[in-house]
Amino acid sequence: MDLLLLLLGVFFIILGIIGSFIPVLPGPITSWVGLLLIHLTNAVPYNWTFILTTLAVAVLVYILDYIIPALGTKKFGGSKYGIIGTTVGLVVGLIFLGPFGIIIGPFTGAFIGELIYDNENSNRALKAAFGSFIGFLFSTGLKFIVSSIYAGLFFSKIWEMKSNFF
Repeated sequence: MDLLLLLLGVFFIILGIIGSFIPVLPGPITSWVGLLLIHLTNAVPYNWTFILTTLAVAVLVYILDYIIPALGTKKFGGSKYGIIGTTVGLVVGLIFLGPFGIIIGPFTGAFIGELIYDNENSNRALKAAFGSFIGFLFSTGLKFIVSSIYAGLFFSKIWEMKSNFF
């Protein structure tokens, strides 16, 4: 049973890192599930403080993921159309441009969204798209950092208890 939980934990840790870049998956929360699974094994002692603290961080980052791009857009004079455009642009960019779509898609989507909102002022749309893009990059980076830290914690727990697993 421990080996199954270990393998599922690895799966969720990897999925969480991928989820840092894909808007459909909540990266840090998915990685946290991996941490929870490793603590449910007999090999790693269950630590409520560790589990609840890492859960709180994952939930906070999940909430911030929705707030930060909006703040970036508002700071640079954007609208809700820019925020929606950023998300749509990311998905379309990933589908058609692969890894390059992570950078090109959100910016293009935010710009198009702002042009739909106000097609007479392309300078404002460009400025708002830039703000939305900066917010998106910051929140994605934050999710990636937290998910990577959780991966490091996960594998350090395995390393510490490797004799109990294998």
